[in-house]
Amino acid sequence: MRDSASPIIDSLDEAVAIRERLAAEGKTFVLTNGCFDVIHVGHVKYLEAARRLGDFLLVLVNSDSSVRSLKGEDRPIVPEEDRADIVGALRCVDGVLIFSQRTAESIVERLRPDVYVKGGDHSEDEIPEAKVVRRLGGRVELVPAVPGRSTTALVEVICRRKP
Repeated sequence: MRDSASPIIDSLDEAVAIRERLAAEGKTFVLTNGCFDVIHVGHVKYLEAARRLGDFLLVLVNSDSSVRSLKGEDRPIVPEEDRADIVGALRCVDGVLIFSQRTAESIVERLRPDVYVKGGDHSEDEIPEAKVVRRLGGRVELVPAVPGRSTTALVEVICRRKP
C-alpha cells in the first residue's frame, strides 16, 4: 500500500480517472514516457521542461521487462519500482505509472493527452505515440536534450573506472 501523498498511480484506470478530472477542470494534461534508468541531470531538465507545458505531468516509466526488450539484457540497472519512486520524487512530476508494453501507444489512446513530450534526440517521425496523439487532437512537443547527458554515456563512464 502506497502513501496517499505518493505520485505513484497503481493502474491505467486510475490514471484515466485523473485525466478525466483534469479535463473537466479545464486543465492541460501532459504525458511523457521513458526508461529513466540511472536518473541524471538530462532527465531532470527534460521533466522540468515537460511540466512547464501544462498543469499536470504524468510520467510513464517502462517496466523492467520493457527496458530489457528496448535496451538489452544488461538493463535496467535500477529496478522499476525504484525508478518510479525516484521520478515521482521530483517536484515537477505529478504522477507516475509503470507500464509493460514496448511502446506507450495503447496508453496514449486511453489517456488522450493534451501534450505529449519526448526528448529532442528523437524526431517526431520515429515516435510511435506521436501519430496517436495527433489523431486524438493533442500536440507533440520535443524538448531539447542536454548535450552529453545520457544513461548510456553515464554507464560507460562508470564501467571504465577501476575500483
